[in-house]
Amino acid sequence: MPLTSHRRLTAGAAATLVAALAAGLAPATTAFAAPAPASASAAPAVAEAPAPDVDGIVAALNSAMANGAPGAMARFTGPDGVESLTAGVRDRATGAPMDIHARFRIGSVSKTFSAVVLLQLVDEGRLELDQPVNRYLPGLLPDDRITVRHLLTHRSGLADYTNAMFADTVPGFEAVRNRVFTYQELVDLSLSEPRTTEPGVAYRYSNANFVVVGMLIEKLTGRPVERAYERRIFKPLKLRDTSYVHPDTRIKGLPVRGYLHPDAAGEPLVDSTEQTVSWAQSAGAVISSPADLNTFTSALMRGRLLSPETLEAMTTVTPTDTTGTRFYGLGLRRYDLSCGAQVYGHTGTVQGFYTYAFSTRDGRRSLSAVANTSNHGAANTALGGTLEAAFCGPKPAAAASARTASGAATSDAAPLPAERDLPERH
Repeated sequence: MPLTSHRRLTAGAAATLVAALAAGLAPATTAFAAPAPASASAAPAVAEAPAPDVDGIVAALNSAMANGAPGAMARFTGPDGVESLTAGVRDRATGAPMDIHARFRIGSVSKTFSAVVLLQLVDEGRLELDQPVNRYLPGLLPDDRITVRHLLTHRSGLADYTNAMFADTVPGFEAVRNRVFTYQELVDLSLSEPRTTEPGVAYRYSNANFVVVGMLIEKLTGRPVERAYERRIFKPLKLRDTSYVHPDTRIKGLPVRGYLHPDAAGEPLVDSTEQTVSWAQSAGAVISSPADLNTFTSALMRGRLLSPETLEAMTTVTPTDTTGTRFYGLGLRRYDLSCGAQVYGHTGTVQGFYTYAFSTRDGRRSLSAVANTSNHGAANTALGGTLEAAFCGPKPAAAASARTASGAATSDAAPLPAERDLPERH
């Protein structure tokens, strides 16, 4: 059993950061107990893995706050235990501090949950990745060349309807905050716009792809997607803080409140916590906690949710940009970090929340991080710095000493801007 300790760290005038070692992951019972074999491109063996750079994680959280987030937190799990860090507030009205046990909207990290369910159906022989979507949902799409694999890899060419929906951030959000859409209405919004690429030709991120994934899940299981999540992921992994509550607007239990930045500079933040997230559904409506996200990504990479063959397909990736560091598989991102570590998971943006949930390919180390703001990409980019700190360990002394007074790290090369899961102005 790992040791438990508590420390307080200074994180600037805006907040106090608290680090605490906690208990490790709880075991889960699933159909696939054997871990998938590591591929040649897997992250270094755990014996060679560096300890997380706690000061670097603190700096990333502090930088997210300096860039507009009222609060932020991160939780890292590894062979030596669990490192939890919180900063700032989870509720601006009450001043309640950020709490590592609080629940929040995970945005597009939901796509990995949806992908896992659909890939379990592949394992069960109920659909095939390279068959047309229209084979399972006759007449839904105007092009029989669009396959199930194209949806999961964002290579279908289906337009992302959220670009128009949230072109004006706050008015767009308020227009859909309490609205309940059908899947078909969301697909129709996508099909009303020109397609972005021929099927299979290029990566073009689109929430419409995972709306169709939700439709496939419901058609093949005969049940709402919520039931599929619960039966296949939430209950087997004992994810007690994870739920899909569409179209309820509340975050039950202990919530982190989310704050949306308006498009116009100087206008007040908008509390965006309560909403149906019906505009996303199976593309982004899951609620979770740091511990549950660690459990999920770790269990997925250990092969506890999918067969070895299907997990290998899920982690087979292609580039999403020209940096040679960012890739996409089947509902799964891979980031190649500066130290050579490769981590798998997803980013998430929903009004008021940025989320990162990643694990090494062997599932031995995982990180989840959240900041309670959105429409402010600098905060998202800063939060992404938790990945380098957690998985690459402390920087050389010269680099560590270069941190600014606000806690942000400086380097010769600026960090890559965060990938956007929703349209943003800032």
